[in-house]
Amino acid sequence: MVAMRRGLLVMSVAVAAAVGGGGGAAGTVVPEADVSHHGHVSLWDGRLDVVLVSENRGPSALDDTTVRLAFSAPLAAGHPLPGGCVWGGDREVLCSTGPLRADGTRHETLLSLRTAGAPQELTARVATAWNGGATDRNPADNDHRVLVLATGDPYAF
Repeated sequence: MVAMRRGLLVMSVAVAAAVGGGGGAAGTVVPEADVSHHGHVSLWDGRLDVVLVSENRGPSALDDTTVRLAFSAPLAAGHPLPGGCVWGGDREVLCSTGPLRADGTRHETLLSLRTAGAPQELTARVATAWNGGATDRNPADNDHRVLVLATGDPYAF
């Protein structure tokens, strides 16, 4: 089955190059990776903690990926972020995972944020925003929506 997939991939690239499709340079093979994000989110008295574990099950290694964490409640302005993370708006944080090898090696990101108020609940969305142009045949494991109640309990994704 693997040999057949590779043969089909090479044939698809050759056809795309011949007809000018594929969106890349002629003869360029698009990498394939299986990026996933898992972890948990907790909320208590306006404190929002996120533990995020990103990994890649291959077959291609990735130089970097970007994960988007979006929240239904606004976050407190000016809160410091860990290295590799930037603000994407008042409800969004974008974080680099760094290189993800194809062997499932994990990258962990820890975020301690504050909400603008003290909501009783919020929705968190965790999704890959960019993966270097790789195809991902299983995107369901890198796009999650979680309802987080202000109980302090970790809600897993």
